[in-house]
Amino acid sequence: METVQLTTDIWMLRFTVGQAYAVRTADGFFLVDCGAAGAEQDILTALRGLGGRPEDLREIVLTHSHNDHTGSAAALVAATGATVAAGAADAPVIRGTVPEPPPLLLGWERPLYDSIAPNVPPMPPCRIDRELTGGDELDWGVPARILHTPGHTAGSVAVHLPDAEVVFTGDTVANVDRLMLGVFNVDREQAAASFRGIAELDVQTACFGHGEPILHGAGDALRAVSLQPH
Repeated sequence: METVQLTTDIWMLRFTVGQAYAVRTADGFFLVDCGAAGAEQDILTALRGLGGRPEDLREIVLTHSHNDHTGSAAALVAATGATVAAGAADAPVIRGTVPEPPPLLLGWERPLYDSIAPNVPPMPPCRIDRELTGGDELDWGVPARILHTPGHTAGSVAVHLPDAEVVFTGDTVANVDRLMLGVFNVDREQAAASFRGIAELDVQTACFGHGEPILHGAGDALRAVSLQPH
């Protein structure tokens, strides 16, 4: 795993598939997503390198229920005592009480999906302490607001830090070679509408589930792409 500092208090944790983000505030550390099963030790090592102890991890916010974003959550909870929050519609999947709904793949997405999905280990079920809906505020010690961004999954969420002008988009938006609507959606039209909602934010920095973050001018870049056909 690679750790990349993006701002004074935000780091990207880059895995073989996808990435998560560590946010530091005066109240401790917070994670947006946590990688696939088995990533927990790398994440704990990274937090120690940033000056944090395991018990300093306060909360994990899961942007959606896919294995590459949720897999290490249960192990991290056991190691740190962190709470876990996720979109209300995805919470039953993460708890393991209902199966993950399959994506509706476009023709060009099928070979990409078949090359990635079998290599991501299953997610051990994890408790959800808080089910999130749009407009919820997170208790991070800094302003942090939830956007409900359905389409990639039914319960997808984004995290907006308005004072820092940062948004964590989950997989609703990707920046792999180019800025684009994320792939492997359960409802592509709904995901595109959620993309447009994210693009309305006044942000400088955008952090994606896959691909390079945009550190300056993110809002303008998102708005330009949101107006294009998806």
